[in-house]
Amino acid sequence: MAFDNLKDRLSDIFGNLKKKGKLSESDVKAAMREIRLALLEADVNYKVAKEFVSKVSEKAIGEKVMESLTPGQQVIKIVNEELCELMGGTNEKIRFSDAPPTVIMLVGLQGAGKTTTCAKLAGILKKQGKRPLLAACDVYRPAAVDQLITVGSSFDVPVFYDKDSKDPVAISKRALETAKKELNDVLIVDTAGRLHIDETLMEELSNIKNALNPSEILLVIDAMTGQDALNSATAFNEQLDLSGIIVTKLDGDARGGSVLSVRAVTHKPIKYVGMGEKLNELEPFHPDRMASRILGMGDVLTLIEKAEQAFDEKKAKELEKKMKDQSFTFEDFLDQLDQLKNMGPLDNMLSMIPGVNKKALKGIDLDEKQFDRTKAIILSMTVKERQNPQIINYSRKQRIANGSGTTLQEVNGLLKQFEQMKKMMKQFSKKKMPRGMKGFF
Repeated sequence: MAFDNLKDRLSDIFGNLKKKGKLSESDVKAAMREIRLALLEADVNYKVAKEFVSKVSEKAIGEKVMESLTPGQQVIKIVNEELCELMGGTNEKIRFSDAPPTVIMLVGLQGAGKTTTCAKLAGILKKQGKRPLLAACDVYRPAAVDQLITVGSSFDVPVFYDKDSKDPVAISKRALETAKKELNDVLIVDTAGRLHIDETLMEELSNIKNALNPSEILLVIDAMTGQDALNSATAFNEQLDLSGIIVTKLDGDARGGSVLSVRAVTHKPIKYVGMGEKLNELEPFHPDRMASRILGMGDVLTLIEKAEQAFDEKKAKELEKKMKDQSFTFEDFLDQLDQLKNMGPLDNMLSMIPGVNKKALKGIDLDEKQFDRTKAIILSMTVKERQNPQIINYSRKQRIANGSGTTLQEVNGLLKQFEQMKKMMKQFSKKKMPRGMKGFF
């Protein structure tokens, strides 16, 4: 996952600082050298890393920190604040036009994920009560229009396109007219990309910008391209004056340096980050929450938001009632598994829990396929067995194992886990939990 390497390195550095008790100036300087190396290994731009460490050092060597009873904690606090500031300080939302439709133009190199991101963004805005229209203005890449139609349909968002035209500016103008006519209050424009930045691409994007006068021009960059992402961000910003950035494929880059660098290099806010391939895995970017994740402090707010989005409120209330009267069944468990899977990869969710880091997860099986095996076992049970698991004897277990393609040991293991979960639920039902977390138990 993103920042895994940096998180581990910083955890070791801060662990050593906290062990020392009182800190000398040389202790702080040694730690700062380690932090700079950790940032560079995470693919953070050299200049950005140098300036960051300089700011932290200046504050960390101050009398307030050095004379503190917990200087190590004070240094961590400073690093947290500076990381947050480096990434923009606060969450920057989409700016909506006073006179609809709000035009959002997505630009970037080929392969960064613009088309999918268009649909993901439309899905987010639709949940906020907007009526988005997608415009297919990539007339060069084969099947680009069909891809946008497919991903748009996943959110039931209409797509304007013209497969007979090769003029993206004309298509964008007609899309805007259609949005006004159909009362769509947001128009999201998918533009063409190239394998590299060239004059033709920039001229075309400038023409679309002049034709639409967009409220937002968002650059979509691939986190896995590292320093190249910064180079392209600089070039696009100089030509188009970006309003923000969306970083994709952050889940696939253990370094994540582009997120820490791109805001400092372009002075443009990161508005969203892509944390997976699924269409619901585009997240608003919160610098404070990301800084907290990097420092191993978790991100409970995002975890709760994900839970609230994934878990049906009505079902959560029904589940709470079943927890109290101990009527929880395998059918309820199956429903919980489906909703839990909608929240995203398990290791990503666990990284949001304070105090949980990669080292702490060693030895824990995070095999995503286990979801599918567990689901297969439950689906191989009869309705009566799911509702009354106590009737599952040896012959029934054997039939369930054969039907699910698993072993007798796996079936026994699931039955045992289910009983343990029911006992745990009994304990949690007596405690007050955050509203968004009730779906977990």
